[in-house]
Amino acid sequence: MTTGYSYTAAERLMRYVQVDTQSDPKSNTHPTTAKQKDLSKMLSEELVVMSLADVHADEFGYVYATIPSNSSKQVPVVCFCSHVDTAPDCSGTNVKPLLHKNYDGSDIVLPDDKTQVISPSVYPYLNEHVGNDIITASGLTLLGADDKAGVAIIMDFANYLVSHPEIKHGTIKILFTPDEEVGQGTAKVNLAKLGADYAYTLDGGERGTFEDETFSADGVKITVHGVIAHPGYAKDKLVNALKIVGEILAALPKAEWSPETTEKRQGFVHPVAVSGIAEKASIDFIIRDFITGNLEKHEARLKNIVEEVLANHPKAKMDFEVHEQYRNMKEVLDKNPQVVANAVLAYERAGLEVRNEPIRGGTDGSRLSFMGLPCPNIFTGMQAIHSRHEWVAVNDMVKAVDVLVELAKVWEEKS
Repeated sequence: MTTGYSYTAAERLMRYVQVDTQSDPKSNTHPTTAKQKDLSKMLSEELVVMSLADVHADEFGYVYATIPSNSSKQVPVVCFCSHVDTAPDCSGTNVKPLLHKNYDGSDIVLPDDKTQVISPSVYPYLNEHVGNDIITASGLTLLGADDKAGVAIIMDFANYLVSHPEIKHGTIKILFTPDEEVGQGTAKVNLAKLGADYAYTLDGGERGTFEDETFSADGVKITVHGVIAHPGYAKDKLVNALKIVGEILAALPKAEWSPETTEKRQGFVHPVAVSGIAEKASIDFIIRDFITGNLEKHEARLKNIVEEVLANHPKAKMDFEVHEQYRNMKEVLDKNPQVVANAVLAYERAGLEVRNEPIRGGTDGSRLSFMGLPCPNIFTGMQAIHSRHEWVAVNDMVKAVDVLVELAKVWEEKS
């Protein structure tokens, strides 16, 4: 932008990451951790200060707000969404953000644990940011740019529009969600309250990337029922479910069909948890593929492997449970081509070449799309997420703000 506007995304991120918002996959509450609402409250208060309308932080940790239309046209209502929680994979307590001004291209040694080094040899994207400002944590925690960079970008975007009433736009909705990192980001969202026609998540990586395709995903739980007996008198009686579970894991393919052996558009089957005792034990799997119809094929192959193992243990029994997790957003977005087309134009107006890449995972946008709110994903710049090496370049966040401003303008102009 050439307006002389002072961007606030970096300053906001530095503040927001100091609020511990780690979610908990073992919790059954909404949100899964009450501390997520600390940031939700802060954000709602800041949105009130900006004079946004309908600002509301609800009991579940969701934040809703509206930037009213200033256009005479009937413009579709567009929502911008990010999540406030951070991943359970790495500590998010007492995050100390560090601003490395004018990055010189060398290794970044994190001061609170000098064994933690962010090196361009490992993260070559750093080489594109020599001379720019970089934000990291101090070495003991993740940074939380996933997804507080997205939150900060949306907040800066809202501030930009409020500061520039001459920019014509339709009604803009803002949504901040809890629990995305544990797959519960849309569990309690109120789409009627939100009132949007289309949406964009701000939850992507490198500058210029745009994602309108995710995995489709199922979960599978295999439960093996053995036969228990006193171990002192177990000959020809005991059937140990734990050992059968081990055989099932050992029977999985070694050179294919797993996260560690697949890439690009290849799907996989991945055991993520084992639990139980000798009498009954279970394995939880996640099943992933870009083609939804392939999920059933993966599940049939997995079931066949399990049945072959169980054939050697005729007294054992097995339960095979499948539950849907999310679906490829592209199935919805292909029916709403203007959502992607307008974003591509906004990227171009912001001086970026779009790099459209499929996500080997899912986002809130996956579920929102199938809930009736078509929702692709826009970059934030965040890198090395879920780790103590997490970092983000300030100018990537600034460029994302530019994209959102252009996107608001494009929707108004095209209406």
